[in-house]
Amino acid sequence: MPMSRADAAKRVAIVGAGISGLSCAAELQAAGYDVTLFDKGRGPGGRMSSRRFSTPLGEAIADHGAQYFTARDPAFVAQVQEWESAGIVAPWPDISEDVWVGVPTMNQIVRHMATTLNVHWNVRITTASQTHNGWTLSGEDQQVDGHFDILVLAIPSEQAVTILAQHDFGMAREAMLARFQPCWTAIFAFDAPLPTDASHLRDGDVIGWASRETNKPGRTGLERWVVQASASWSADCLEEPADEVAEALLTALAKELRLPPLQPIAQSTRRWRFAMSTGLGTGSLWNSHIGLGVCGDWLLGPRIECGWLSGRHLSGKILVEELVAVAD
Repeated sequence: MPMSRADAAKRVAIVGAGISGLSCAAELQAAGYDVTLFDKGRGPGGRMSSRRFSTPLGEAIADHGAQYFTARDPAFVAQVQEWESAGIVAPWPDISEDVWVGVPTMNQIVRHMATTLNVHWNVRITTASQTHNGWTLSGEDQQVDGHFDILVLAIPSEQAVTILAQHDFGMAREAMLARFQPCWTAIFAFDAPLPTDASHLRDGDVIGWASRETNKPGRTGLERWVVQASASWSADCLEEPADEVAEALLTALAKELRLPPLQPIAQSTRRWRFAMSTGLGTGSLWNSHIGLGVCGDWLLGPRIECGWLSGRHLSGKILVEELVAVAD
């Protein structure tokens, strides 16, 4: 039987400290749960990451993952307004009236969310086992201390399915139905602004999105362009060498901007295998009998907002069950 709040605070382990896992954690912690998050990354970011890299003119930084986000759901709109008051997001009206970015980088949002939570970075969880004492977790050459009453997976479906298949085949089947589109991303730094009035490009055959980083609110420094390949081009070139991909994207950028061949002073390239989900529309998954939940944008839709809402959706299911258990 579930413990009542009077007995003890339930211990919750959340694997994945992206925006979905963090939003779920924040709600559960506010309700009195003892929440611990584990993430394989070195720090906040995930698909909202920003990349630092060296150039001959000093260090540069640019958004390497999600380029912006929108806010439509009333709860998320209220959250964005709080973030704006805290100075960690700003509107980007050059793109659209409802477009926002993190300030000074996109990963500032998840960094801010993680400050009040217990997050362990550089921990790659690969196995979850259940005993009479609850969930135990282990990773690559490491065992996580303690037992947890609830386990939440807030990771891409392809990564979640291995654990889910051991405990809930219905959940595993849902994860297998989810699909992600890949994306090759390159950042190019230049020693002078490119001679163009364009601030961004979108929806080309090769380039799905490209933008001048210094055009975003709160960005200064070197001329930097982030170039993201289209989903179809990324899929076709998924296994190509990174340097060849970067050269192709640089050539495409010059062509789209109608400029001669470009000569960056530095560049950084990243292959996102799980860049954007088409979304299943289910919100979240929850098995109350074994205390296993799943959240993530792949359960709802392909936007940052969807990831945040999915985490809230799952925390709501967990909290409702707790109220029912206490009432019984």
